[in-house]
Amino acid sequence: MAADPLLRQGPDSTDLVLRVGPAGPTWNALTSAGPALFTPLVLGVPTLLVAFWMALAGARASTVFLVVGVIAGLEYLIGWLALAFSRARDILRVEFAPAGVPASLRLVRAAGPDDWLPVKALREVRLTHQVVEPYQGDYKPAVSTLALELVLRGVRERLALPFDGDPQRLADALKALLGPAGVVVELRTERSTRDRPQRNSGWTSGGSASVGSGGG
Repeated sequence: MAADPLLRQGPDSTDLVLRVGPAGPTWNALTSAGPALFTPLVLGVPTLLVAFWMALAGARASTVFLVVGVIAGLEYLIGWLALAFSRARDILRVEFAPAGVPASLRLVRAAGPDDWLPVKALREVRLTHQVVEPYQGDYKPAVSTLALELVLRGVRERLALPFDGDPQRLADALKALLGPAGVVVELRTERSTRDRPQRNSGWTSGGSASVGSGGG
């Protein structure tokens, strides 16, 4: 049944694999620790305003540094928790069970699997294949991406696929898997041309001819 590399058929389910690699709450917390360092930098302006106000109020330098350090630490902690929570919602794969003609599905997130839903809860699967082609004379190759949108009951999950193959092949495989359950699978291709870089429009060297003029 699975006729595409992203569809992997096991003994109990057919999985649409969106991301591979380590997962789980501990992994999410560890991988969020580094990017969270940017949170105090992003919020640096209000922190500096607090420090400036304290300095104007006559606070000692040690007190200002202590307060700024506490604020930066709280900002880092909030950013860390926000990133970890956001990554915990990332979808790793979609499981369809049983493997042959699925009657149920569930989304498996980085924090763990959601509850099983009847496959008819999936109203539609939309695949959007976006191709950015080079302009005339551009040496860079075309770039293609594939986005997946799952239309569930009152919920739309949209995410990018690890795409390096044939989108029509994936669409056909999903139709064969989900068609018996009445799930609509739609593939749309959007093509555009990469923007040609604009040359800098500045003053030319002809403007310097007036430097020595008017002498006498």
